[in-house]
Amino acid sequence: MKNSIQTDFDRIALLSGDDWDHNKHYHSFLLRHIPVHCQAALDIGCGTGAFSRRLAGRSDRVVALDLSPHMIRIARERSRCYSNIEFQVADATTWEFPLERFDCVACLATLHHLPIEETLLKMKSALRPGGALVILDLYKATGLLDVFTSMVAIPTNLVLRLVKNGRLRERREVREAWAEHGKNDFYSTLAQIYRICEKVLPGARMRKHLLWRYSIVWKRTV
Repeated sequence: MKNSIQTDFDRIALLSGDDWDHNKHYHSFLLRHIPVHCQAALDIGCGTGAFSRRLAGRSDRVVALDLSPHMIRIARERSRCYSNIEFQVADATTWEFPLERFDCVACLATLHHLPIEETLLKMKSALRPGGALVILDLYKATGLLDVFTSMVAIPTNLVLRLVKNGRLRERREVREAWAEHGKNDFYSTLAQIYRICEKVLPGARMRKHLLWRYSIVWKRTV
């Protein structure tokens, strides 16, 4: 599974531009919840580095990890003017999370690829007191409310893509690459995520968003 994920994202990296997407739509929301200034931030599953670059404007140093060598290569190319970002090809399941090292730990559209409870514990341990954990991910729709939300999201998504990118859809080869990856993707339901948060991140704020995403914000107090 790990090898197939790396292969999928190597392919996607070579096809992707720097356009608006569903994750970028929520960057500003996530940034509102991190400390005003960080000494160090960690971005897990950084992709081509879009959120890492946003973090670099708020942090002295950013460590950004991704399993895909092509994602990291492109992230470095697009981040040449950011001397405070360290991109690493790394597997988050085996990477050694340092204890109490970061003022912010971020994870966007990556948690569903990882053992959720174990990964949240590692991210939590890497935070300094006063630090913030910010997560954005996809979920498995269940029930009529999720169906209704998806129906509302479809026209909203089309309008946003047209306004932001000048077109209604991604190029065919990009859609095909994501569709191939999606065959092996697994998402938890919001109820499942909520139960894990209650256990691992007491007091975390979990929120369902329109564009097929949910967020978790948790701040370490001691």
